Amino acid sequence: MKLNLKLSLALIAGSMMAVSCGGSGGSSESTSSSNTPPAPEPAKEISLEEKYKDDPIFIRGVELMKQNDCPSCHMIERKIVGPSYADVAAKYETTDENVEMLAGRVIAGNVGVWGEIPMPAHPALSKEDAEDMVRYVLLLKK
Repeated sequence: MKLNLKLSLALIAGSMMAVSCGGSGGSSESTSSSNTPPAPEPAKEISLEEKYKDDPIFIRGVELMKQNDCPSCHMIERKIVGPSYADVAAKYETTDENVEMLAGRVIAGNVGVWGEIPMPAHPALSKEDAEDMVRYVLLLKK
């Protein structure tokens, strides 16, 4: 009798462990052999640099930005001292009026639009180069 009780308790305990641990494993085969297609991979997010690397406006803009002190305060997709180029592009449409206005701000300097930290003037920069730099920045819409 004691043996039957111990054997019964052992069977119950074993059954409980099998159920709580996922059973015998036979059910996993039926779920893996279903005819549902695998979930598509999420779209790979591409950086703005990668997106525009072959664009002549982008190439000229990067060249001009590196020749000047722009990377000291700005990055393409991250704010440092001044706004990111992507934030500026999101705020302004690419129009001739905006290009001219923003180029004027680059040359003359500006304060108040993006906070109280002033953007220094760049009087040695030609109007054409400033406009090319602005076109580059406005290209970088996310």
